[in-house]
Amino acid sequence: MKFTKIVFNDAGRRVLPVLITTLFLAGLCFGQPAVTLSAKTGPPTTNIFVSGSGFAAYAAIDIYFDTTDEALASANGSGAFSKIEIQVPSSALPGTHWVTAVQRLNDNSAQAPFKVNTNWVEEGFTPKGDRSNPYENVLNNSTVSAIDLQWSYPTGGPVYSSPAVANGVVYVGSDDNNVYALNAKTGARLWSFATGGSVVSSPAVANGVVYVGSDDDNVYALNASTGAELWSFTTGNQVQSSPAVANGVVYVGSTDAHLYALNALTGEQLWMSETGSIYSSPAVSNGVVYIAIQFSFLEYYFFVYALNASTGAGLWVFQAPGYDVQYSSPAVSDGVVYIGSDNYSVYALNALTGAELWSYATGNQVQSSPAVANGVVYIGSDDDNVYALSAATGALLWYITTGNSVISSPAVANGVVYVGSNDNNVYGLEAYGGGLRWRYTTGNAVNSSPTVVNGAVYVGSLDNNVYAFGLPSSEEAAQAPQRPDPSTLQPNLNLKPSQPATIVPGNENS
Repeated sequence: MKFTKIVFNDAGRRVLPVLITTLFLAGLCFGQPAVTLSAKTGPPTTNIFVSGSGFAAYAAIDIYFDTTDEALASANGSGAFSKIEIQVPSSALPGTHWVTAVQRLNDNSAQAPFKVNTNWVEEGFTPKGDRSNPYENVLNNSTVSAIDLQWSYPTGGPVYSSPAVANGVVYVGSDDNNVYALNAKTGARLWSFATGGSVVSSPAVANGVVYVGSDDDNVYALNASTGAELWSFTTGNQVQSSPAVANGVVYVGSTDAHLYALNALTGEQLWMSETGSIYSSPAVSNGVVYIAIQFSFLEYYFFVYALNASTGAGLWVFQAPGYDVQYSSPAVSDGVVYIGSDNYSVYALNALTGAELWSYATGNQVQSSPAVANGVVYIGSDDDNVYALSAATGALLWYITTGNSVISSPAVANGVVYVGSNDNNVYGLEAYGGGLRWRYTTGNAVNSSPTVVNGAVYVGSLDNNVYAFGLPSSEEAAQAPQRPDPSTLQPNLNLKPSQPATIVPGNENS
């Protein structure tokens, strides 16, 4: 047997312990691998930050969303990595998905669940009031024709209120004076809260609180889980306006001729602006509140006000001829305010100045509120029609005639326009041509505006019911995401190691 003699000089003696230590640590794991996520639920396209521990020192670790390798992390000397950003794919369907971290070479792995879930938290989807859900990826022009009734819940009176859906719960008011919380999947009642008057107002949900107005002159804040009253604020008359919640402030109008800004946590009045009787709902965008009103002593005019959201100071006023009560609420999109009027018109106004950009004449009053999506304004009219107008010019793109007036406000999601009519029907229309893709007949007029989230459509009817429509359960089951087996995941060898993102304190979940 032949032996080779190895001789180290002083430098070699110094290097050898470092080399041995490095080789040792490269294979050393620090406990059981684990991953944590900055957010556990959110809609498609949510950005989440992934952190991990318990991997080998200095190991390369692939981070997967379901089976797609989204990022490559580099562990530190303690086998940990921190705040690697990935994005939930736009195609991720509602339900539980899995984020998996797999160490290269030895396949150490850990998983954490992420629930894909979209909330429609207030009447206009967001405080801007544009009534467009950009996250819907289940219902489209091909699949919507297959949806049918999933459940209906009978209240004690007509349902004018539009549902809000948050974290698997449907919140809606009824003419029977109650606010209801219903299981979004089954329709089972979770709780109800009795006010002293009809609840035409549509609820808004923020930070575990439900905000809603009542014809008993009050604005209520309710615990979203239990229905317990947290606070109430008394105005001088009925509150049919639906609240908009932005930056910790509740904005809501009253028929006492005031617009109120209330502290969302306490109900304390921050400011109020004397206007005219308000039946419509405010929109909030870029620090400005927009509201449409009717002055009782100027019955032949309607007005759109722009107010500073922090102080209530007036910024501009738009005035046009009017005839009756103003129900249509503004929608703000790309620097333009869109609004319908009882003077048979739809308007587009410059959001900064209030200057009229265009108007479109319908055949009757416009009580419906506009939805804005992909450069198109969708709105109903008492002339029985639903209109699609160019958002830039007001040019008519298409219209469809229903069997009665359209007071319901459209909702747009994934290429489909949903709207109710006083002909008792809820419609699903092609957004780009107006073709009828789906229709369901209720027992009375549908003034309530549809809400479309997580592959389901929710709406109220004057037949006293709240309805939920969706795909058959067998189709839902076929689309349900499956938990991946880490040993079968294939790494993307072209990925470069990700660097931890720079996080501003307080914005970890943004």
